[in-house]
Amino acid sequence: MQEIDTTTLNRLCQQNKPFALFIYTPMCGTCKLAERMLHVTREALPEPLPLYQLNINTAAALAERLQITSVPALFLFRGEQVTGRHYALRSVGYLYDVLKTLV
Repeated sequence: MQEIDTTTLNRLCQQNKPFALFIYTPMCGTCKLAERMLHVTREALPEPLPLYQLNINTAAALAERLQITSVPALFLFRGEQVTGRHYALRSVGYLYDVLKTLV
């Protein structure tokens, strides 16, 4: 997963292509586990999926704009539209089903 900032996120949204954004904080143990599960899931997908990560500690305005309630979080985008919000990243199988909708 590529680490991005809000400027890059805004540019990605303008491209009008589907992508996933993993939102985390560095000191969150559950976030670290979710990140590992996302790496495994991404490798299992039949087609490559643009998957990015963003440290929400560096993007307070984004947290307010997207109404992020907790981390870890996985947001699915199609252009500027948020098509999915997932806070309980339960398992690799669950993440596979979620991310497959973007491929």
